[in-house]
Amino acid sequence: MTTYLIATINIHDRDEYAKYESGFMDIFAQYSGKLLSVDETPVTLEGEWDYTRTVLIEFPSKTDATAWYESAAYQKLMQHRLAASTANLALIESPPA
Repeated sequence: MTTYLIATINIHDRDEYAKYESGFMDIFAQYSGKLLSVDETPVTLEGEWDYTRTVLIEFPSKTDATAWYESAAYQKLMQHRLAASTANLALIESPPA
């Protein structure tokens, strides 16, 4: 079942975050994911959206998504994101056909 990762991020150190960005795609490409959107200026229809970046990623399955997230390579790279930002990440599944 298709699984989506939604990330809302507040970046407070762009230089450190750039280190995360520079290694992201090399690791991400190994896990069948598709980067659908990276937006720093989404249109808020309701409520408040106080994030500096919103990311939407698609994976073929929850297994692929968790394999990417839990991989040793991503866990090491993620340390730059953790040092440079705060984030909320959620996995959601597509509705049954």
